[in-house]
Amino acid sequence: MRTKITKYSSSSLFFFFYVICSHNKAILADAEITKKDISWWCSTTPHPDPCNYYMGRAFTGRDLEQSDPKSNEDFRTLTIRAAMERAIDAQTHADKLGCHGKSKRKKTVYRDCSNLIDNTILQLNTTLHSIQTNESFTDFDAQTWLSTALTNIEICRSGSYDLNVTRFSSPILSGNVSEMISNSLATNGALMGNSSETTSYGEDCQSNKHGFPGWVTRGERKLLQDLELATKANVVVSKTGKGNFRSVQAAINYAVSRRVGKGRVVVYVKRGVYTENVVINRTMDKVMLVGEGVRYTVITGSRSVSGGFTTYSSATVGVDGAGFIARGITFRNTAGPEKGQAVALRSASDLSVFYACSFEGYQDTLFAHAQRQFYKSCYIYGTVDIIFGNAAVVFQNCVIYVRKPLPGQANMITPRAGDPFRTREYSRTVVMKSYLDDLVAPEGWSTWGDSDFALSSLYYGEYQNFGPAASTGNRVNWTGYHVNLSPNEAARFSVANLIAGRAWLPATGVPFTAGL
Repeated sequence: MRTKITKYSSSSLFFFFYVICSHNKAILADAEITKKDISWWCSTTPHPDPCNYYMGRAFTGRDLEQSDPKSNEDFRTLTIRAAMERAIDAQTHADKLGCHGKSKRKKTVYRDCSNLIDNTILQLNTTLHSIQTNESFTDFDAQTWLSTALTNIEICRSGSYDLNVTRFSSPILSGNVSEMISNSLATNGALMGNSSETTSYGEDCQSNKHGFPGWVTRGERKLLQDLELATKANVVVSKTGKGNFRSVQAAINYAVSRRVGKGRVVVYVKRGVYTENVVINRTMDKVMLVGEGVRYTVITGSRSVSGGFTTYSSATVGVDGAGFIARGITFRNTAGPEKGQAVALRSASDLSVFYACSFEGYQDTLFAHAQRQFYKSCYIYGTVDIIFGNAAVVFQNCVIYVRKPLPGQANMITPRAGDPFRTREYSRTVVMKSYLDDLVAPEGWSTWGDSDFALSSLYYGEYQNFGPAASTGNRVNWTGYHVNLSPNEAARFSVANLIAGRAWLPATGVPFTAGL
């Protein structure tokens, strides 16, 4: 039975962003660095010792021998190659562990880590290939993909903590793969310039005459606005048997397998409650799920950490394929508040959109795992750590409902930095132009237990909020908290700048506000 909703908070604009790397040193002119050896280059990274160890020797078996970098771009490429070597080594260890994981907990962690490391290798490969061949590639793209690569390793680590099998997973994580990816992030971040400056995305990111970014095609705009999608979908799912399939997963698998070319796959899910766990893997790009509305089309599951799953694998619906779109669907996890972490939706889909959807759970409802994501006119329900993850994500015109927590629990809309995993140290969350109900405490933000960890390195901000709890007079006084942001500061977290929304949202057909 669903817990009664006691109060709510309605959010017009809510931004949430974890920055995984902060070690960006100034870029030197090529003339100054042509004679620098690898040890000097490694000294500019956050992890110089593993950098020297793994990059001070040839990449055995590779088509390119190690040589001293001649430019900042050269060094970036070499750091990514070194990270790839470490990731492949981790993949080898994961394959070996698969033969030794006999218990359910070990098998679960193995499956998670194997999938996550495979995805890390994909992200590193994509970055390298784009640097070498893609004329439209940007340093911002690289930062997104490298951040995802590192996030995947940290999620593997956190899963082993969830199920208390850290000794089992340690061979996968002990090869400095995280450190080498961190070095790549720092090096790429330096090429991006000062990360506090508003990013420019060039001509391709400007909005078209419809007010949408260029990466959302005209056809996709029509799809999202089309009320007769059932007649145009590739497959139809129906509980009553009046469609092609009764299972959402079966419909997606079939539609993707029969896709012609690289076009979008549309799966129309008729009204009904579908009790199943759905996975849209990294090979299933450009999938669109369309329901009949959040009150009518529901995908539900009940996996939880208490039930033997990791936070990652507890998701009712997990999405990794790029360019995912959902409209008019409820994603639900019914594990309940007593079961701990229990995810309704997990998404690592780059350039993904959720429009007029609902996410219902208790602890850890919405796992914005990685990449660039946009949520418009959605409803989000939960208790503890309702929205979390390492994505660059914007919530626009969304409503966040806080449910009654367990005795002694405090509701947290989004967890701040301070858990055992270093990726959280540079978390960023900005709430702006949002209605804050009186359930929000006057101090607004909370430490992680009694810890003062990361209070200076995080970035939390507020801008032009309203409602009973909008007053900032009694807010926390942390170094990393920025009260009453200026318009220029707030603009850094807009759709246009945080997720380059003008470059891709228009094609989805979702209405959005690009700036403030």
